[in-house]
Amino acid sequence: MLSRVLVAVVGIPLIVAVLLFCPPVCLPIVLCVLNVLIVYELLWATGALKQKRLVVYAGILAALVPFWHYFDGNIVVFVIAVFLFLTLVALDAVTSAEDVTFEQLCMSFFAGLVAPMMLSTLVLIADEEHSKFLVLLPFVSAFISDAFALFAGMLFGKHKLAPKLSPKKTIEGSLGGFVGSVLGCFVYGLIVELAFGGEADYFVLLLYGLLASLLAQIGDLFFSYIKREYGIKDYGKLLPGHGGVLDRFDSVIFCAPFTFIMVHYLTFFQF
Repeated sequence: MLSRVLVAVVGIPLIVAVLLFCPPVCLPIVLCVLNVLIVYELLWATGALKQKRLVVYAGILAALVPFWHYFDGNIVVFVIAVFLFLTLVALDAVTSAEDVTFEQLCMSFFAGLVAPMMLSTLVLIADEEHSKFLVLLPFVSAFISDAFALFAGMLFGKHKLAPKLSPKKTIEGSLGGFVGSVLGCFVYGLIVELAFGGEADYFVLLLYGLLASLLAQIGDLFFSYIKREYGIKDYGKLLPGHGGVLDRFDSVIFCAPFTFIMVHYLTFFQF
């Protein structure tokens, strides 16, 4: 537990610094690194890491995704990148039919494109008006939801939520996650108003907190499903007390695109 807290104490200020105070290009650079780590962790978890060419193809694609978002996401460039990736993967499959399984090919596609595309929507959020306040929302909701779910489960947990996927998760913990996310978004709105002179729409914030917590928990369970499918406990040991990058950012992968969708249709803050 101590190592988990220490990682949070160091990691959260770093995230805030990258999102609020560093030049805009720093965000896609950081996401590039995270995406490559996600590729490594997913392909290691699923046993596809030994297929080195698949790892290279998926890693390159994942590294380029946040920069595609950053440079306005030209659809022709996207089609070319995916076409080249699929062609290379197909060639690898037909020339190594006895070594590469279709399951490994599918996981390389998910690891190299789907998960990085979802996480990298943070770059699109950062391009919105007053983005420095909006881009923090997925982290506020996901991280606080995770923290409240953990402590509520430890204190009050009695009824298992999904014992086959994550034996320690409880219904009480899940409810604590909802409470934490809603409360965190409310407090975040107060901070934006009092410290930065904005006007928060608390109905939108509370609705967002509720739905984002649901998605954060779905993301957590989904990546737990993958872990249980392949018989591993964590995706890695990079973050002491948390596991790998995916063990920490699984919920953000689901919250980030949801936030991007919501900021297009609803107004969180006015200045």
